[in-house]
Parts: sequence; structure tokens; C-alpha cells
Amino acid sequence: MKLSGNVRFMNWQNQTILLTGGTGSFGQAFTNSILKKKPKSLRIFDSDEYAQFETSRKHKEKNLSYLLGRVEDKDRLYRAMQDVDVVVHAAALKQVPILEYNPFEAVKTNILGSQNVIDCAIDLGVNKVVLISSDKAVSPTNLYGATKMVAEKIFVQANSYTGGKNTFLSVVRYGNVMASRGSVVPTFIEQAKNNSLTVTDERMTRFWITLEEGVKFVIQSIEQMKGGEIFIPKLPSVKIMDLARAIAPKAQIKIVGIRNGEKLHESLISRDEARFTKDLGKHFIIEPEFVSWGNREYANPHKGNPVDDDFLYASDTNDNWLTIPQIKQLLKQSGIQ
Repeated sequence: MKLSGNVRFMNWQNQTILLTGGTGSFGQAFTNSILKKKPKSLRIFDSDEYAQFETSRKHKEKNLSYLLGRVEDKDRLYRAMQDVDVVVHAAALKQVPILEYNPFEAVKTNILGSQNVIDCAIDLGVNKVVLISSDKAVSPTNLYGATKMVAEKIFVQANSYTGGKNTFLSVVRYGNVMASRGSVVPTFIEQAKNNSLTVTDERMTRFWITLEEGVKFVIQSIEQMKGGEIFIPKLPSVKIMDLARAIAPKAQIKIVGIRNGEKLHESLISRDEARFTKDLGKHFIIEPEFVSWGNREYANPHKGNPVDDDFLYASDTNDNWLTIPQIKQLLKQSGIQ
């Protein structure tokens, strides 16, 4: 997956990077990938002490440091962000049912924690700051999606707070990640041991991306970002029944009913966002609706073709679908099967 046009050369060897949520699925894959570019320094910021320890056993590079902390703790975040050039903000609470039961914690981490990242980055003059978001931020039906929607909004509009500082904030939004901890794949694999899978609704579809593709897209988006845009890759869709059959073709499948807050299909671009969306070939960019940050570089917008005003990028109307053999191949490439 490669971005089209407007990509600028970025010498990663001169960059000091702070990665929040650095021991999660995305964080580990990002660490593996970005270390190959030999950055000046990579700081892995996370609250999971044991996961930090496990990661440190795997990676012993001298340009890598491990910082315990939570994004809710602004003072700790401020200290961790000293002399940083790039922030990749991946820290978030994501489990939908748990967040519905613990709504204040979701707000503290996903919204107020994101505001802390923004404030510290602007105060310290960080050059580029990117939020890792989700398709669940589009027309959200659960609290997780609502918190990610708010996080996106404040990241985009935070560009109006930067003043004369050379700080740019953008968002990367994509779909379900195949090998992540929140994916249904590990659940299916575990259930397959008993030759029985549970599916909430046989009509369900989702966008699909591998961890490696997600990381590559984030890195390329950082190189291209001007501040204020939302980057969205063009992804294949998958039918939940095809995924189940790819993992356990002979297993019994039990339909258990859609969960509260769950959608049959996900969207990556809503019709309301279509007016501000450009097609750049292999990805989309949603440009900011309210540009209130003066004569910054966004006065020179990205080159691309505007989509139709009624455009909707949804998993059920997508024109790119993964077949069962393709799903099996991706699972094999990801080391899952």
C-alpha cells in the first residue's frame, strides 16, 4: 500500500519519536518497522509494565527507550515528550462492551488523554503528531466510536492552537486489523479447538487490513501530512462468514445475535464527509471542514479528485472483497495459521 502524490522526503534518522500505547498490537508492529529506518530515538510510552519488560527483551537497540506512563497524566506525558519530533498517538481503550460499562474511563483515556497529547505537543513544539483512529469513529453507535470521533475532531481543530509554531496534527483512520488483540480472529481460532464458532450475524461485513499494511500506511501518512487531514486507505472488505470458514471450514457455526452497539457494516467515509474528501488513487484524504488556523500550508491543498457528494465508503458496498483463499493466505502471511 503506497500513498499517491505529495509525499515528501523525510529523514527518519534525524527524528526522535514518541509512540503512545507502544506495547499494543499496533505499537509492536510499528516498533519493528520504524527501527529499520534507524531513527535517532524511539520512546515507547505505555502503562503496561510487564508488556514493556517483554518488549525490552525483544528489542535491545540503543536508540530505544521505555517510558512508563498514562496519557491521562499530563505531567508525565510532558516530560516524556521533551525534544520529540514526531508523536504517534496509538494509546486508547478499545473493548466496546467494557467501555459501555466504564464510560468515564473511556472519556479520560480516549478524549482527555488525546487532549493531553495535543497540549504537550504544541507547548513543546513537536513537528508532527498523528492520531491512530478507527472506522468506528464514523457515525458511531457505541461509546468507543464516539470517543474516537471526538478525538479525531480535536486533533484536526487543534491546528488552530499552534500559532506560529511548526506543529502539525493529523489523523489516520482505518478498519479492523487482522492480527490485533481486538480482532475476532483470535476468538475464532480458540473456538475452533472445540469445532464450534459463534457469529453474531451472518450478514456482517468489515473492512480488513493487516498490521504491517496499517503501519506502512501510518508512516507514509506522516511523510505526507500537512496538518488537519484524515488519511484513509483503500481496503478490501470481508464477510464474517467467509472469515469463519477460512479459519475453521468444518466447524459448526452458531448465530448468537448482534451485540449492543455493534453494526452490521462499517463505514470509513460517511456521506457527510464526502464533500471534503479527495481520491488520491490508492487512498483517500478528508480535508478539514473548518480551516481556522490562518495562512498555514493547508492553503495549498492536496492534489486529488473530489468524490461525489453522495459518496459513501462502506464495507458492504465496497467493490473489493477478499475471497476465502485470499483470507487464508493473509492469515498464513501474518503467522496466524
